[in-house]
Amino acid sequence: MPKAGIIYNDVKPIAGRVAIELKDKLTAAGWDVCVTSSIGGILGYSNPDSPVCHTPIDGLTPPGFDSDMEFAVVLGGDGTVLAASRQVAPCGIPLLTVNTGHMGFLTETFLNQLPQALEQTMAGEYEIEERAMLTVKVFRGEAVLWEALCLNEMVLHREPLTSMCHFEIAIGRHAAVDIAADGVIVSTPTGSTAYSLSAGGPVITPGVPVLQLVPICPHSLASRALVFPDTESVNIYPVNIPRLVMVVDGNGGCYVLPEDRVYMERSQYSVRFIRLQPPEFFRILREKLGWGLPHIAKPTSVELP
Repeated sequence: MPKAGIIYNDVKPIAGRVAIELKDKLTAAGWDVCVTSSIGGILGYSNPDSPVCHTPIDGLTPPGFDSDMEFAVVLGGDGTVLAASRQVAPCGIPLLTVNTGHMGFLTETFLNQLPQALEQTMAGEYEIEERAMLTVKVFRGEAVLWEALCLNEMVLHREPLTSMCHFEIAIGRHAAVDIAADGVIVSTPTGSTAYSLSAGGPVITPGVPVLQLVPICPHSLASRALVFPDTESVNIYPVNIPRLVMVVDGNGGCYVLPEDRVYMERSQYSVRFIRLQPPEFFRILREKLGWGLPHIAKPTSVELP
């Protein structure tokens, strides 16, 4: 019996309703179906009384989800896709992402197209697009305090974000550099269209094997976004701030003290997205972000000189 999964955003009533309908349809077609909420991929938010909410990377996989699963349907927006990615990436399960949210930059299809998309997926008529992920860890000495998989970005800043921070950042074996800024972002190519884009970083197409470091509001004309090979690891040391907060994929993180070290490297795991048509990244940029559209309207009703 073939096996499939469903991951849905239980905060959205429509996603819950569609999950039930989808399970019934797959079960009737002879599939073994496992259903879970994307809340299992939420990392948990730290607070001063509980500065570290640590769930090991492999501990987020839902019961019943394993490498024997042929695919999983994700019902939600981009946040749900990010959470689902952390849940299933260690198992290598392909994800059919269905937008029930707003922008849906990471999603493949919409609810009104789900019946056709499901039939195509069940028949195996799709391509797999792999997206690189980061492994993010916080060390105190040699002990790992916290770890997580990251599809978009890691952000390290002061809480509240009101004053300058100093960081010593070492990329690979290169000499460490000192950056003064409100915070720093380390992102994957997938995350280049998220927070790092708003902070002035470049858009990077998903297949390029690089990472990028983006200072947030740097206090130097020389501190700009840096793109480097994803074979290089990154170590970040807070210098002069009593406590920083780290956020991964806009989700929970942990507090980072001056004696801690934030370590990042390309993960051994990657997200496997189901693409029902050949991936066309520039089309998504045009549709979602308006990239390449004319910046001056030329109405035909007005005679131009």
